[in-house]
Amino acid sequence: MKKTIIRPNAYYDSVTLMSLTNKIISLDGVNEAVISMATKMNKELLKNVFLSTEESDNADNNDLIIAINSENEDTYNEAINLVEELLKPKNKKKNKGEIKSPKTISEAMLQMNDANLAIISVPGQYAAREARKALENGLNVMLFSDNVSLEHERKLKEMGRDKGLLVMGPDCGTASINNVGLCFSNKVRKGNIGIIGASGTGLQEVMVQIHRLGGGVSQAIGTGGRDLKEEIGGIMMIESLKALNEDEDTQVIVLVSKPPAESVEKKILDEVSLVNKPVVICFLDGNKEEEKGSNAKFVYGLYSAAKEAVELSGIKTEEKESNEESFTEAKKLKGTLNKEQKHFRGLFCGGTLCAEALSVLRDNFDNIKSNVAKRKNEKLENIRAYSGNVLLDLGEDEFTVGKPHPMIEPSLRLENILKEAKDETVGVILLDFELGYGSHDSSVGVTVDTIRQAREIADKNGRKLIFVAYICGTDMDKQNYEIERSILKESGVLIANSNTEAAKLVTAILS
Repeated sequence: MKKTIIRPNAYYDSVTLMSLTNKIISLDGVNEAVISMATKMNKELLKNVFLSTEESDNADNNDLIIAINSENEDTYNEAINLVEELLKPKNKKKNKGEIKSPKTISEAMLQMNDANLAIISVPGQYAAREARKALENGLNVMLFSDNVSLEHERKLKEMGRDKGLLVMGPDCGTASINNVGLCFSNKVRKGNIGIIGASGTGLQEVMVQIHRLGGGVSQAIGTGGRDLKEEIGGIMMIESLKALNEDEDTQVIVLVSKPPAESVEKKILDEVSLVNKPVVICFLDGNKEEEKGSNAKFVYGLYSAAKEAVELSGIKTEEKESNEESFTEAKKLKGTLNKEQKHFRGLFCGGTLCAEALSVLRDNFDNIKSNVAKRKNEKLENIRAYSGNVLLDLGEDEFTVGKPHPMIEPSLRLENILKEAKDETVGVILLDFELGYGSHDSSVGVTVDTIRQAREIADKNGRKLIFVAYICGTDMDKQNYEIERSILKESGVLIANSNTEAAKLVTAILS
């Protein structure tokens, strides 16, 4: 049974709807479900799954879509009743004097007049307007929303610069301000290292490795991935540099991003020359020529950035990146693969971790393809049909339209794992797991049974299948790092101490 309902002017935030969609899809007898706002992208998704109607085609961005394809009417009714229940307002009786949740930034400012930061997550067409209101009220902004035009982004960042306020984003998913994690962030000890990142999981990885190496983080500021484009000009990275240079709690500064536009890089390096503190720069896949004439310390990996920063902060690092136990086991397992098993597949939840793995692995393997690749010869043309060595960022829009991000709902990756297990040329599957605020309570727990099933598929065909994993998390994260690690280890998965090391383990097995 297929049915699509449109509810005019019924707005819900995307995280709520993604979570709800996943719960509906998990019901027995539900074949497909799309519960989302009627944006252009979501209406296109409806067509792709054959749930679009004339009414949905004409729906407005403010309208809610509830589209369900079920095996029968009873299942449909069960699903729609659950939708109704989960979307129902939680009307709690308010006690005398209890503060009512504000509906607008202006209302919030009246209730919390000492607030200095607003996190904004609304549809892209409204995000710039709300961010502008926040700036006008003297608030720093973390703009989680995407689909904001470059023109609006630049104007917002210019406004923030003029007012001495941060504008983190659009599409900024990670920050830690005064040791408070925002959106997707790990819990780390407070310290004297400030980080500015134009990438989410890249920022997380540096934070995590600093913590593991004995250091601590003063501030972790996200700029949004487009800040270093020529159209934006690195406004927020430069303003963040100035802020950390003035911050008494910050003694060392780390910059993390993919390579900036050439003109933007010059502006950043000019600003770095004015900073009176040590600066570590990690431009993943950057050009080593950029080191010439700079007073910064350049590194080309996330672990290296963390290690350099910790040592500059005055702490001698004792922990080694190399995990001898895993490399010894990798050498043993190498002999269990047959001669056809020459390839690896990386199934990543973190986009920057996927990009870093590509930068490490290309030194030892030819013809790697990825949906995050910038080099023309490495770009994956078809995310559904491919062969050879492939690295996939499953958090890209092409995988997540109408669905939650795999860091929120790791079960979305399970189908991909089983698909790769059926490819007789695959010897190694590389996985990442992100802990911390915003991430699933046990992404390892959700995945481990599928790892077992994948091995059984290979075994039935007379093959062995090797899994390599990295957990981006700390002993302070809510998910319990040691338990997640022990579950993987007991399942026979090779565990790396860093994302870089995970790529090196793949090389040790297959090169």
